[in-house]
Amino acid sequence: MQASDNRRKITVGIFIFLGLAIFIVGVFTLGSQKKAFVKSFTVDVVFNDIQGVKAGNNVWFSGVKIGTIKKIQFYGTSQVQVFLNIEEEAHKYIHKDASASISSDGLIGNKIIVITGGTPKFPFVEDGDRLRVNTTLSTDDIMKTFQVNNKNLVDVTSDFKILARSLVEGKGTAGTLLTDEQVAADFKSIVVNLKNTTAAANKMAMELNTFTKTLNTKGGLADKLLTDTAVFAKLQASVDELQKTASSASALTENLNKASAKLTQTDNAVGVLLNDQKTAEQVKSIVKNMETSSQKLDENLEALQHNFLLRGFFKKKAKEEAAAKKEN
Repeated sequence: MQASDNRRKITVGIFIFLGLAIFIVGVFTLGSQKKAFVKSFTVDVVFNDIQGVKAGNNVWFSGVKIGTIKKIQFYGTSQVQVFLNIEEEAHKYIHKDASASISSDGLIGNKIIVITGGTPKFPFVEDGDRLRVNTTLSTDDIMKTFQVNNKNLVDVTSDFKILARSLVEGKGTAGTLLTDEQVAADFKSIVVNLKNTTAAANKMAMELNTFTKTLNTKGGLADKLLTDTAVFAKLQASVDELQKTASSASALTENLNKASAKLTQTDNAVGVLLNDQKTAEQVKSIVKNMETSSQKLDENLEALQHNFLLRGFFKKKAKEEAAAKKEN
């Protein structure tokens, strides 16, 4: 009886020992998976939306698991503060300007926190530091974007369908070009005319090129004007003479303007004769009197020639004039 009791106690002890061993191994196994026995430090990140992240989810860096989410709590009015438990081994890769973002472990896997290392010019992160948030598109945002793009694609397809129907039915300019033979023929005629115009323009360009080459012919007028300094000097002298002539003509015109201006004034003789009616009448009277006096003088001379006292003088003078003409 006593022997059976001892055997039972030994058996129970063995089972208890095996259970404790299995429990201890399980604790260490789970601890190693959760890295509960690894030296670590804590940083936090403040998100506007954690998108379903839970405590215990993994923290990744460059595709490697470096820690877990330790605690989640509300921050401020509507933000969420997430505490990250990171292995000490990753400390030498994470700088103070590092950022954290929310991602997924696969397309539909658990949510994870992904950390970027930052730049080497900043010191390494320390326990209790806060990482900045790297705003990236979440899966929900991507799905929303896909939905918007799908809607836009449907709209574009519908519009293209309407456009294709209009083309087939001959609506619009493009449809008319595709269905109306007359319009198509007119369009072909326009293309032909445009082609002819282009050919004519090319021909004119070639002729112009030939003409410009003739201007550069050695010994030609254009070549002399451009290269012969003597011809250029003569041309310049001619231009100077033309400028002098133009200046003289301008001075002459100015003098004529001044003279013509004086003709309208009464402070000179010509102006008085042209503008003073009384003076003009007096001049006419003087001229008329002179004509009358000249006529009377002619009559008196004619009478003197027939006077017997002077008749011999005039006859002698006439003979001398006749002799002088005969000698000549």
